[in-house]
Amino acid sequence: MLDRRDFVGQLLIDRGELLVVCGLGSATYDVAAAGDHPLNFYLWGAMGGTAMIGLGLALARSDRRVAVITGDGDMLMGIGSLATIGVKQPKNLAIVVLDNGHYGETGMQPSHTDAGVDLVAMGLACRFKHARAVSRIDEAADVRALLHAGEGPILVNARIKAEDVPRVLPLRDGHAIKQRFVEALNSL
Repeated sequence: MLDRRDFVGQLLIDRGELLVVCGLGSATYDVAAAGDHPLNFYLWGAMGGTAMIGLGLALARSDRRVAVITGDGDMLMGIGSLATIGVKQPKNLAIVVLDNGHYGETGMQPSHTDAGVDLVAMGLACRFKHARAVSRIDEAADVRALLHAGEGPILVNARIKAEDVPRVLPLRDGHAIKQRFVEALNSL
């Protein structure tokens, strides 16, 4: 199993102009811990919508790479988004699911992935170009390469330890997050 902070930190080394959409809760804390950036779009109340926000951004800005970093609870809530992404086939979209098999924000209840639901199989069934599971830190460089140059859509299910790590809270003002992101995106 992966250490979530180490893995996300490895993914965002030398990120350049990568657009990052972060899922509710721990995924946002992990991305913020790797370094706040104006091209991070932090979501605070969009449970189940992270992948679709990433899809919209990938379609609107096909000239930019988009990485969605979210948890298994968010992905399970928005599971239908995998089918829509599969139909739309955005070449610039990658989704990384930080899968600890638990709903971390609501008390660590077991999620469906803990019961055997296979997100990689779902991604493949939805026609993702790449779908794979990772569980070792030495796989982070391969995942980072996919984020920056792999043909999408891409789904990576990262098996992380079920642990409660300290929160790193980035900006929480939704309007300010959006404005900062749009300004940074328009300056590219």
